[in-house]
Amino acid sequence: MKTILVPIALLAGVVIFAQEKQDTIKSKEKSIEGVTVTVRKPTVESKVDRTVFNVANSSILAGNTTWDVMRMTPLVSIDNNDAIKAEGESVTVYINDRKSVFTGKELKEYLKTIPADNLMKIEVITSPSSRYEAAGSVINIVLKKRDDEGIKGSVTFNNKQNTKNSQYSNLNINYHKKNFTQTLIGGYSDNTNVQRNSNVYTIYEGNSVQQTNSTTIGRYRSPSVSSTSEFELNNKNTAGVILEYYQSNAMSASEASGITHKNGEFDNSFDQNQTSGGLNRNLGTNIFYKFYDKEKNRILDVNAGANYYGESGDNYFIKNIISKTPSVSKIGILSDTENRNYFLKVDYTQPLGKSGATFEVGGKMDFNNNVIPNTLYGNNLEGLSTRDIFHYEDNINSLYANYSRKFFDKLETRVGLRYEHIDYRIRQEVSGKSRKDAYGAFLPNILLKYSFSDKYDLSLTYNRNLWRPWYAEFNPFMTPNSDGIYSRGNIDLEPNPSDRLYMKLGILKKYFISARYTFTDQDYWTDYLTEDVGNYKNATIMQESNFSGKVHKYYVFANTNQTFFKNKFTVNLGLGWYYIDNSDFNLKNGLRNDSYINYLSASTNFSYTNLFNKNINLNAWLEVSNQNNGNSTTNKPNIFHNISATKIFPKTQMEVSLQLMNIFQRPNYDATTYSQGAYVRSISKWDWYGASISFVKRFGNQKVKENTKTDVEKNGGGGK
Repeated sequence: MKTILVPIALLAGVVIFAQEKQDTIKSKEKSIEGVTVTVRKPTVESKVDRTVFNVANSSILAGNTTWDVMRMTPLVSIDNNDAIKAEGESVTVYINDRKSVFTGKELKEYLKTIPADNLMKIEVITSPSSRYEAAGSVINIVLKKRDDEGIKGSVTFNNKQNTKNSQYSNLNINYHKKNFTQTLIGGYSDNTNVQRNSNVYTIYEGNSVQQTNSTTIGRYRSPSVSSTSEFELNNKNTAGVILEYYQSNAMSASEASGITHKNGEFDNSFDQNQTSGGLNRNLGTNIFYKFYDKEKNRILDVNAGANYYGESGDNYFIKNIISKTPSVSKIGILSDTENRNYFLKVDYTQPLGKSGATFEVGGKMDFNNNVIPNTLYGNNLEGLSTRDIFHYEDNINSLYANYSRKFFDKLETRVGLRYEHIDYRIRQEVSGKSRKDAYGAFLPNILLKYSFSDKYDLSLTYNRNLWRPWYAEFNPFMTPNSDGIYSRGNIDLEPNPSDRLYMKLGILKKYFISARYTFTDQDYWTDYLTEDVGNYKNATIMQESNFSGKVHKYYVFANTNQTFFKNKFTVNLGLGWYYIDNSDFNLKNGLRNDSYINYLSASTNFSYTNLFNKNINLNAWLEVSNQNNGNSTTNKPNIFHNISATKIFPKTQMEVSLQLMNIFQRPNYDATTYSQGAYVRSISKWDWYGASISFVKRFGNQKVKENTKTDVEKNGGGGK
């Protein structure tokens, strides 16, 4: 830890000293030129219901993708399965207030196609209003909106050296003429990643211990293109259409080995090779219409669209098993996933009388039709289903209402209620397994903010949340993994309801202290079982399972954002402490891990703009995170850091950026997962380290305006 903090502290000290000296020399000059004071938003804003990461003018954008910047966002962490979390909790991701249809690795690949240069800000909404869907926290990615006449844009080229070499490039073109705006983005990436995994499976029955090690090298070639057309019909009405397409050609090779001991004596060992290839495709459409009466502050927002996602792949394993009777197992997996989503969403907002109150109402209809065909081939398929087609269909209908009002210029309030009803059907064609279910849920939320003065305020929020399983987590078809074990879904998974109480104290508009309490009494988490699979006895199987039991989570967080040297130097610091009471959860599920977990988390961002008045921007980011999720406990914290410098050439509109990523300590994931019959320690090491260089060429006038909430929306309920 010290090896990381010391160089960053020295860098900051040198920059401050050098800049002070430069400013002193300039002050002694006889001729004093006119001074232009530029007011910039703080890098990190802490509001009553969200934390806002303003990155529009940050040097971290150069050469990066939206996924890269997401990893640097305060309060956000990404686990070893590429799941995005906020304050350790699962999130739903929106782009310009439009919900993304992706999660996990699919969402990662999609965000990597959006150049960071298009980012205005990232909102981490920890206490969302009823406007947002049932899940817990929300991350809203807000993109820039070009607002100047004519053609403008940028071209980016990036080269990154990790264990292997990767390249990324994109072209941004924007055309604005009177009432019409057209944006076109095209990109291409060729990335090669290396990941090493080590696992120890301890099975209570038979006192079995299995150790596995694997290395995976993957290459992903991804072209993408998106188009946004927007037309202002008049000063109150706007309509447009968004089209998005991306695909990813993936190829990977893995080598794994393992050894099993029972009662301390050798039982068997294996080595396994895997090759895989696949093609992912996504096509998204969104037609929107917006009516905004600025005089009466009335807003009608209508969105309709369809999204298609397809994935075809072929994974082939060769497994040599050494035991009393050695054998060679050859298994291949063919899959061809197709997901279709259709939605219609309507939102309406208007003020009520002269009281300053605001009423918001809306609803959404969502239809999903997902199909996953799987086929196994090879010489050792005994005990395995060799072919099946998994179907998942659902219809989610929702209605919501929010009422916001301010009393005696001191107290801001927001009361909301959302109702969601889901009807879903699950089935396998060959096995005949099926499930049909439906349920509804009322999800209230309350927000109170009291301002003692311009410098001190206190807020309190309450939210009822509901997290639903992802469709693929239901699929019971069993397949082998690259580390020598098997995995499958669970058709009997249930949703996870939870309650969250959140309090935040603001001091001098620069210091914030917050506390959060979360409660749940059921959830689904990763589980490990042992079964005989063909000729392989007592094989380890990973699946999601339902867990009941009360879990209490407590969280305290302190944050400050400071600016120095006429807003040139910005420092954001955050420190959090978690305390989790799993005693009832562990007792009911027979888990042998600690009942109480406490740990620290921290993050910081340093940025310096226009160093030495030479158009040099510096940025440094550091995060210390722990990934304790349900029945998984982190063994040691994970440390991420990034240092970047960008040189801007105003006359030619060129930018050159150099990044150093995790150069002092390489990131890893080290956690132990507990289930009723086993516990597993997993260690993953990624190649998220190295250096990258980016070249950006801009053309045209780069003026933008903030593509964010309208005035009536921003004033409703404490900083929406």
